[in-house]
Amino acid sequence: MKKLFTVLAVLLVNSVLFAITPPVPQKMSYQAVIRNSSNALVTNQQVGMKTSILQGSVTGTAVYVEIYNPNYNTNANGLVTVEIGGGIPLTGTFSTINWATGPYFIKIETDPTGGTNYTITAVSELLSVPYALHAKTVETGDNWGIQKVVTDATLSGNGLTSNPLIIPDGAITSLKIAN
Repeated sequence: MKKLFTVLAVLLVNSVLFAITPPVPQKMSYQAVIRNSSNALVTNQQVGMKTSILQGSVTGTAVYVEIYNPNYNTNANGLVTVEIGGGIPLTGTFSTINWATGPYFIKIETDPTGGTNYTITAVSELLSVPYALHAKTVETGDNWGIQKVVTDATLSGNGLTSNPLIIPDGAITSLKIAN
């Protein structure tokens, strides 16, 4: 009875923990230092910004475009931090961008006076970040801790027995472990 209670308690705690796991935000952070036409820092004021995700090249097709309302504010150093994917979409949907069909470029248009007369434009390629590079290992299972050589194994169904059993990459699509 005590073991049953312990198992149920663990299952309940795990259920609650998984239920409150926050979703992964569909946004990117972008920062820039804003200067006006006289090259002076634009500090502590709203700036108008328009963000575009371009596919293929610096002049590629815009797959996503957004503006922000309210506008973002610069800080005392002229730094503005934008959450791309959190604005008002004009073209496309940020969460449905197929990042595998890149390269992608980010185009930022800025109006230092807070309006929509975008006089500053910058375009740069979106590059990999360490988390994305690590996440790529999930494709191959390299971070699962699965050994590719299994000892004392028997393949059921075809009568093949081998010790050690060598499993080629990609040969396992699902795995069920029996007692």
